[in-house]
Amino acid sequence: MTIYGYARTSTVEQVAGLADQIAKLKEAGCTDQTIYQEQISSVKMQDRVEFSKVLVRLKANDVLAFSSLSRAARSMIHMIEIESKVAAAGASIRILDLAIDTATPSGRLTFNLFASIAQFERENMLERQKVGIAAAKERGVYAGRAPTARAKSTKVLSLYAKGLTKQEIADACSIGIASVYRILKSAA
Repeated sequence: MTIYGYARTSTVEQVAGLADQIAKLKEAGCTDQTIYQEQISSVKMQDRVEFSKVLVRLKANDVLAFSSLSRAARSMIHMIEIESKVAAAGASIRILDLAIDTATPSGRLTFNLFASIAQFERENMLERQKVGIAAAKERGVYAGRAPTARAKSTKVLSLYAKGLTKQEIADACSIGIASVYRILKSAA
């Protein structure tokens, strides 16, 4: 069994926060060789290279430790996705500040309670959103979400003409890569 740790800060300026996370991970049994760390914002969490590396290394009975939920995931829903990948490797998760260890029955219960509450809150939020949209439509003031990616079509096409990759265009325009494909397809 190996205890891996993951530490993340949003910016390079948060060095003290990174050091604090690493200290907590070492107290939990991680070593310098088993701690993966990076500076990346939660918005770009899908691009976490070090996190991807640690996920690939996990095997049966290993542990993946985080100092807090916010260092691992954007939300509890995102954390559930991560836990599913970790469990598929036969490993477990420890969230140190919440004292959750998914290798224990009480840790699984606590994790699942948090997950259930997160799902409940999400469903309630979506229901409130539907009610609000219906009321706005009744009043004639709802026009829907303003298209954000299509408004950047000119810039997307310009960057594509300069030879940038689709991912580079998406990053430069702060839009999803699927939007880049849609814009390029509609311009063809």
